[in-house]
Amino acid sequence: MLGSQVAAESALFGALRAYQETCWINPSRVAAAEALPDVPLDAAALEAARARLARHAPALARLFGQDEGDGVIESPLVRLPRLQAAMGAGQGALWMKLDSHLPLAGSVKARGGFYEVLAHAEALALAHGLPVGGALALDAPECRALFARHKVAVGSTGNLGFAIGTLAARLGFAATVHMSADAREWKKARLRASGVNVVEHAGDYGAAVAAGRADAAADIGCHFVDDENSLALFTGYALAGAEVARQLMQAGEAIGTDRPLVVYLPCGVGGAPGGIAYGLKLAFGDAVRCYFAEPTHSPAMLFGLASGLFENASVYDLGLDNATRADGLAVARPSALVSRALARLVDGCYTVDDGVLYRLQAALAESEGLRLEPSALAGVPGLLRVDDALPADTLHLAWATGGAQVPEEVMAADLAEGVRQLSLGAPLWHA
Repeated sequence: MLGSQVAAESALFGALRAYQETCWINPSRVAAAEALPDVPLDAAALEAARARLARHAPALARLFGQDEGDGVIESPLVRLPRLQAAMGAGQGALWMKLDSHLPLAGSVKARGGFYEVLAHAEALALAHGLPVGGALALDAPECRALFARHKVAVGSTGNLGFAIGTLAARLGFAATVHMSADAREWKKARLRASGVNVVEHAGDYGAAVAAGRADAAADIGCHFVDDENSLALFTGYALAGAEVARQLMQAGEAIGTDRPLVVYLPCGVGGAPGGIAYGLKLAFGDAVRCYFAEPTHSPAMLFGLASGLFENASVYDLGLDNATRADGLAVARPSALVSRALARLVDGCYTVDDGVLYRLQAALAESEGLRLEPSALAGVPGLLRVDDALPADTLHLAWATGGAQVPEEVMAADLAEGVRQLSLGAPLWHA
């Protein structure tokens, strides 16, 4: 048994080293009821978090303008029948969760990022005797005056920095975003236009986070949003589980162990997919399976879980370059919090070639009229890539993580690349 396990791991790591698309089913997974206590969170904490967001939703709506909705951080759930047909996937039904179109930030990072900023702002105001959530709103002049004397910082490849920096600045904080070399220029430009201090780093995501953490540690008035270890971020993401349960019930879609919900989550450091997976497991138990999708050049979570090294695993140790156009997924090491807490909860991981992301991006725009950024397509191949004895009528859910805020010229260039590859006969959903 041990020999076959070693051989399997050797084959897996060999495929990763060769940048080959691969799928790993987690041999350590157990029933949800057994694994959920591994996470330092519970249903009561999520209810308190949900109430916090509800208290501050009116302030969010005012801060971002009436055209941005009512301050509620929720996204649509839609079917993708035409894309599913184009992929030749006849079994089950393909759905998509459009966090790419979340109000206010246009990415999944609005869930965790906004929640942590709001939680910090509320705690800071209460500590200074300001009755926020009751007689006083977070955007009141008294609160803004207080926040102006404090700072919020984060390290990011792009979307988290955009969410954190934008809200922190609008509340009045001095906001700083440390951005890695692979962060796209338009995200830096928009942050600067919003009054955010952008610090560019020559290194990767890990270097940007480390630099931001060190700077914040030297400033007692600075709150650092730690994407690698933040339970507050994780909590914000986890609230999505109950949201999906409600939406599927409203759509008349029954989920159970005989007809599971299978969710494919694009994964960088792991905070967003980890939190969402926890929330889904809490809502559906063993009737949901969750798989993380990563670029072939940056399989940090897959390597960390499969090797048992967790946050000590680095894709550089595999000889990989961590260079991908899926900028939000360009991470060398997984989150310590997520990789350890979800080691028995996540069902597996798979990798996707960058070319597949571009081709699916173009196909989705053509077939369904939805325009996403490349990294947001990582979940789509899952229904054909994951071989895990799934029933024929499985409901497949790909989580779209970003795209609504992408400038037209950037979107057009990405779509053109996907169309070019398809015109040359490249396969749609695999390398």
